[in-house]
Amino acid sequence: MPEKIIILDFGSQYTQLIARRVRELNVYCEIYPYNKLPELTPDVKGLILSGSPCSVRDTDHPNPELSGYRGQVPVLGVCYGAQLLAHENGGEVLPSTIREYGRALLAEVHATNRLMKEITIGSQVWMSHGDTIKHIPANFEIIASTDSVAVAAYKIADEETYGIQFHPEVTHSVEGKTVLRNFVVHICGCSQDWTPDQFVETTVADLQNQLGNDKVVLGLSGGVDSSVAAMLIHQAIGKNLYCIFVDNGLLRKDEFETVLDSYRHMGLNVKGVDARDRFYSALAGISDPELKRKAIGRVFIEVFDDEAHQLTDVKWLAQGTIYPDVIESVSVKGPSATIKSHHNVGGLPDFMKLKVVEPLKALFKDEVRLVGKTLKIDDLILTRHPFPGPGLAIRIIGDITPQKVAVLQEVDHIFISNLRKSGLYDQVWQAGAILLPIQTVGVMGDERTYENVVSLRAVTSVDGMTADWAHLPYEFLANVSNEIINKVKGVNRVVYDISSKPPATIEWE
Repeated sequence: MPEKIIILDFGSQYTQLIARRVRELNVYCEIYPYNKLPELTPDVKGLILSGSPCSVRDTDHPNPELSGYRGQVPVLGVCYGAQLLAHENGGEVLPSTIREYGRALLAEVHATNRLMKEITIGSQVWMSHGDTIKHIPANFEIIASTDSVAVAAYKIADEETYGIQFHPEVTHSVEGKTVLRNFVVHICGCSQDWTPDQFVETTVADLQNQLGNDKVVLGLSGGVDSSVAAMLIHQAIGKNLYCIFVDNGLLRKDEFETVLDSYRHMGLNVKGVDARDRFYSALAGISDPELKRKAIGRVFIEVFDDEAHQLTDVKWLAQGTIYPDVIESVSVKGPSATIKSHHNVGGLPDFMKLKVVEPLKALFKDEVRLVGKTLKIDDLILTRHPFPGPGLAIRIIGDITPQKVAVLQEVDHIFISNLRKSGLYDQVWQAGAILLPIQTVGVMGDERTYENVVSLRAVTSVDGMTADWAHLPYEFLANVSNEIINKVKGVNRVVYDISSKPPATIEWE
C-alpha cells in the first residue's frame, strides 16, 4: 500500500482543496468525515484536520478522539483544526473582535521551526474564521503571527503537532504550498512517489488480481472518466472487458460515430447501441428538468441492462467513479454542506446482480487526465470539455423533440468548431449552446421571420465549483453568430450568456 496522509473533514469548503494540494506534491491522501477516523496503520504518515463552519464553542462541536494519532504521527490543524487542538488542551478560543476574513501578512515567523522553513516575513496568508485563539496552553509555542492575530501558527512542545489559523491550500496564501510541503515531506517524511505512472502500474496489477479471468461490462459515455477506467481495465484483462456505448440521441453532432471510432482505435472491445428513438419516446412531452433527467436515467439503465444480458457469465460492472463522488456520497452531519448521492456510487438497480469495480475512485478529475495521458488516450477524449450526463436534453429549455435536437446540434457544432479553429477551445473549461423556448422577430431578405433564440455559453473554471464567463473576443462571437443565423434554419437570434457561477449555474437546467 502507498504511504498516505489522512485528512479529517470537519465540513470546510476547502477540504478537497487541501487534498488536491497534497496530491500535487506527489503524496497520496484520503479524506474521512470527522466521525469516521480510521485506526492508525503503518502506511499512514500524518494527519491533517480541516477547517469547519462550526465553532469549538458550540456545545455539540465536532470533536473526534485523536489520541490514537497524536504522538504517533505528525498532526496539522488548519483553522478549526488548530482551534480544536488549542481548545481541547486548555487554551482559550473566543469570537474574533475584528473581522478575520481575507488577506493578512505574517509579521513574525520562527524560521527555525520546520513548519515555517522558507516562509518569509510579510508573506500573504488567507484568513477565514469567526473565532480566534486568544490564549494557548503552556506547552504550546507560537511560531507565526500577523499584526492582528497573535497565534497564526503554533507547535506543541515535545510533539510533532501543529496548528495554523490561515488556509495554506488556497492560492491567496502565497507560500501556502511551502507550508504543506514542509509538513508532508519534511515533517511526515513522505517520499513523494505518488505519480501517474506509479498509479497505472499498481492499479493494473491490482485489477489483474481482483478480476482474474472474470468478464466485466462497462458503460462508456465518451467522457474522460469512463474512458480512462476502460483503458486501465483493458490493460489488465484485455478482451474480457465488454464496453457499451449508447447513443441516446442527445449527444453532439456526429459524436457517437466519432467517439466510437476512437474507442475502437484504442483497442477496446466496444459495442455501439443506437437507442435514440427509445429515449425520444420516453422524453415526449416532458418539460420539467428533473423529470427529463429521471427519464433519461431510467431508459439508460434499461438499455444497458438489455445489452448486458446478451453477454454471458459477466461478473463485474465497471464504473468511472472518481474521488469527489466518493467523498460526497459518504459525507455525514458536519462534513459537506451539500449532501448528495452520485449516479456512479451505490446506484445499481436490484436486478443487476453484479459486483462493482471502480479503478478511479481514489483520483480527482485532473489526476484522471494525467493518468489518461500516461495511457496515451486519444486527445479527442482526454481534452474534451465536461458534458452533462443528460446531454442536450438540459440545453433545450422545454420539451424534447428530434427536430429541436437537430437544430441545437448544428448550433453547438458551429460554436465548438470555431472555438477549436480559433485556438480558444483549450482556454475554455466548458462551452455549449442552449435552445430557448421563445421566438423573436427578425428580417431575412425582404421577409419578417419569427424564429428561435439560442444562447451561447462558455466559462473558465478550475473544477466547476465556481466559474466565470469566458471573455471571448467580440469578433469571434460576431463571426459565430453570423454563421449560425446563416446556416441553421430556424434560428434568427444569438445571445451570449455573461453570468458567472455563483450566482448562476453553468448549465441552464
